[in-house]
Amino acid sequence: MSSSQSGYLLGIGSNIEPHENIKQIIALLLKYYPQLTLSRVLSIPPIGMNSTRDFLNVVAFIETNDAEQDLKQICNSIEITLGRNRNDPDRKTKDRPADLDILTKINFPLDAAVAAHTITDEYFLYPLLDEVFGYLMGEPFDMLQSGITLSINNLTFGQTATTINRNAGTGNKGIIE
Repeated sequence: MSSSQSGYLLGIGSNIEPHENIKQIIALLLKYYPQLTLSRVLSIPPIGMNSTRDFLNVVAFIETNDAEQDLKQICNSIEITLGRNRNDPDRKTKDRPADLDILTKINFPLDAAVAAHTITDEYFLYPLLDEVFGYLMGEPFDMLQSGITLSINNLTFGQTATTINRNAGTGNKGIIE
């Protein structure tokens, strides 16, 4: 990494039509932000809720100077667009089509040594956070669990950390138009 990057880490998940909804979440985020860095997509059993539906989870780094409340509005809007009832008092323990959580504001490479457990208590996200950190720092990272392959507009992601650009760029970065 040659320059500083400042932005937010998001935890993203879905356990209602998760293959389709994760793709939709990424596509909708790309309408607001020109570039996303994503961890691999993992299938994870539900934790802290009574459900038989596994989640697909991914961690995203969004480079932006937006205020946190602006990003939160975007995340809430995406959840509502995909069918989540944000007013339901049981929304945290119900199956959901979209779950976008701002984990932390972060600066790379300055904060690259931050431990995942200091960012969130959602331990199932730790390897995904570590993978994004390694990817952004250009350091190798091996994960035991294979990623889930997803595709948007013939662009495949989910097997490993990657950067997706909305509509421009070259090199090893994916492009979605």
